Parts: sequence; C-alpha cells; structure tokens
Amino acid sequence: MMQDKPALSQQDGILPAQDIHALISAGHIHLANPPADTQIQPASLDLRLGQRVWRVQASFLPGAGRKVSTALTSFAMHEIDLTAGAVLEKGCVYIAQLQESLDLPADISGLANPKSSTGRLDVFTRLITDGGVEFEAVPAGYQGPLFAEISPRTFSILVRPGSRLSQMRLRRGRAQLDDVAHHALQQKEQLIRQQNDQQTAISVSDGIGLSVNLTPDDAGLIGWRARKHAGLVDVDKPASLPRDRFWEAVRAADLTAGGLVLNPDEFYILASREYVSVPAGYAAEMRAYDTRVGEFRAHYAGFFDPGFGLDALGAAETRAVLEVRSHDVPFLIEEGQIVCRLVYEPMARAPQTLYGSTELPSNYQAQGLKLAKHFISE
Repeated sequence: MMQDKPALSQQDGILPAQDIHALISAGHIHLANPPADTQIQPASLDLRLGQRVWRVQASFLPGAGRKVSTALTSFAMHEIDLTAGAVLEKGCVYIAQLQESLDLPADISGLANPKSSTGRLDVFTRLITDGGVEFEAVPAGYQGPLFAEISPRTFSILVRPGSRLSQMRLRRGRAQLDDVAHHALQQKEQLIRQQNDQQTAISVSDGIGLSVNLTPDDAGLIGWRARKHAGLVDVDKPASLPRDRFWEAVRAADLTAGGLVLNPDEFYILASREYVSVPAGYAAEMRAYDTRVGEFRAHYAGFFDPGFGLDALGAAETRAVLEVRSHDVPFLIEEGQIVCRLVYEPMARAPQTLYGSTELPSNYQAQGLKLAKHFISE
C-alpha cells in the first residue's frame, strides 16, 4: 500500500521541517544522497558539500543570466577532490558545489546562513546560485544547482563530501514583522529578557536590539579570543580539540575604560547580555551590524529556530553567542552596547519538533558563553 506524500502548507511564512520533507518528496529539493541525520532542522535544511571544490582568485557573484560554472572558468585556480578529505586553508577563498539542488515552486524563495558551529570557527561562508546578484538569497521559483563560497579566517579546516557548513530556510511570501508587531510580540512572549528579569527598556527598530555582556560569569570569563596559527579543525569531529590551544580567555583584567578594546582583525566570542527565546510559531534571524554603531561585525551565523531558549524546554537562560571581529582600527565595545538585532518572522505553521527538544537535541540550547562544539577543556 502506497503512503500518501506529505502535504505542503499553503500559508505564508517560513516553512517548517514537515514542509521541507514535502518539498523533497515532490522533487522540488533534489538530494544527491539520502538526507543525513538531523539535516532537516525545525525551520531549515543543512546544506552538504559535494565532491568538488575550487580554489578561486577572489569572491564573486555570477550575475544575471550567468552560471557559476561559467564564472569558475575565469576565476578558478585549482580544482580539489574532497573524496578523501581536503584542507581548506585560512585566508583563501573556495567555491564548493553542494549536494542539494532546487526546482522551487514559483511562490517559494530561500535564504541561507552559516551554521552556528561554522560561525564560531570564524569560517565565512555564503550561498551562491546561478544568475545570483546577491549572496545568500535564492529567488522564488529558482531552478538549478547550489554553491557555497567558503573562506576560513582564523583556523584552516578539514572537510569532506557531506560536511555541513551552511543552512537554508525556505519561505512563502514575506511576513517579516514590523516594529509595532515586534513590540507586541515582545510584550506577549518576552522574546528577550534581562538577567534576574530586570526591567530595562527594549530597543525595537527594524528588529529587537541585543547588547553585549561584559560582566564576568561564575568562572570569571567575559569571552574568548582566537589564537592565530593554532592548528587544523576537522569540521566533522565534535569534542576533538583542546580548547586552550585554540583560544585564550578574555577576563575582567582585559577591560579598560569601561569596555573591551577589540584588536583589529582578531576574532572574539562574546555573549549577549539578554536571554533570548523563539516561540514555536516563529523563526528569528540575527541581522548584520549597522556600520553607524562601529566598524565591526557582530555575527556570522544568524538563524534561531523555533524552540530556541524556551522555558518549556528547560532553556530559559539561553544567551545569543556573538561572533565579533573589528575592522581596520581598534574599537572599544562597552557593556550593554547594542551590537545586533533579532528579526522575527512567522512560520507557515509550527514545526512538529522544536529546536533543543529531546527528539532533536542541540549543542547550543541553554547556552551561555559557548565555543563551537569541536573544543573541550583540557
């Protein structure tokens, strides 16, 4: 007896896992290999590296009407076979073809971001499509292959076919909340809150403001600064590397003039002062910094899935981790300074399984100041 194919929701919003399954079943998402365990998340699909990657001269976009493969004939310096694993060197730029390709319905578009662990390794990766005129965006109705630009910034990385560095969300329509709706949802759901439920003003403007925490935790830590030339990270081996060989602690003694001076082009892991949560009917994205608040980048990986930080899942005190890099000049960042914004968007329907639940455990639910899953204390 044949089983019915899963039905696709017709509501506007971010598509949940059950709709991603439906798109795969209907042939709108093509997988070169069967889906890996946990590849389909509550509101996103992890994207896997294929067998080929090209070392390129520079980052590029193909532009309207041009294929990535055509552009590679001009920009590629060397083709690398990933079958036995290969090292992507820091400071270099690579283009990898992904195992997933698309044949989307005319009313469904996509958006990509690095995975949490990728951002915490300071690996800069962006999705590229044929005919693409901007990174990370998949136009509605797109038909074609997917590619990833990969540029390790601090650590060289070891990858292989199936390695997952980025993730993609799919949406019908555009139902992003405006300031009024964000404020109302904050009042109803307490999307972000201060430690000990302190009553402070919440900044709502093109999203909800998150500020940096520079108060030491119980271990006396404020953050972590990456060590340069520390070694190689195998992206597929969690809990495999000694933390202190790759990171140095940032403590209260490192503060000056009421803040932390970010050294140019050094990579820091800090935490938000606020606790963050994402209700089951919503997904959130941490938006890139505004240059008006300083010449630094406040994050690399920006997706927060439904269920993140929910009290019902035992994660009421979950902070956002901030991947921070100052550009060109030293920059003083101060306690409570707003460094990024969370933008919430309704789901087309609530996912059947929430982020960090017992059915879908996560390395970063109920997190404080947490490094990528690859590192362990000695």
